[in-house]
Amino acid sequence: MKKELLSLLKKEAFFKKKVTLSSGKKSNYYIDVRRVSLTSRGIYLISCLLWDLLKDSRVTAVGGPTLGADPLVGGLCTIASQHKKNWRGFLVRKAPKKHGRQKLIEGQELSSSDRVVLLDDVATSGSSLIKSIEILRPYKVKILKAVVVVDREEEARENLSALGCPLFSLFRKNDFF
Repeated sequence: MKKELLSLLKKEAFFKKKVTLSSGKKSNYYIDVRRVSLTSRGIYLISCLLWDLLKDSRVTAVGGPTLGADPLVGGLCTIASQHKKNWRGFLVRKAPKKHGRQKLIEGQELSSSDRVVLLDDVATSGSSLIKSIEILRPYKVKILKAVVVVDREEEARENLSALGCPLFSLFRKNDFF
């Protein structure tokens, strides 16, 4: 599965071109995981690999920053359900909605008894995951770890570690070169 997913990512999501990343950094390559996570085969492979990584954790909820985490949360919750686990999903907005309940966290309500794994598609500096951690603080959840599909290995691991949140990834930068 991992080999097939890497092949899909290299074919459909990896671009060698100069881009500006969301962190503001310049890069000679871009990995658009959503081009794979928003396909039936891609999200299936990602979700199965995430399940294998997390199945023995005492997780109660999985979530992360919207938009990168959206398909991952849905896919992983589906696989967890097939294994008789009732993991709840949530998404963290960048800003509260301007209508409705004006929430920053969409999906399941969280409490101090929750054991959370944060998900995202790609990590560069980890800023999206760090913002999610800050938003989750008032809920006093236990954040077990963060998991991304691709770690670009540009300080995300160190930045998250400084907050007590270990970062795991399915793939790293070197897998693409």
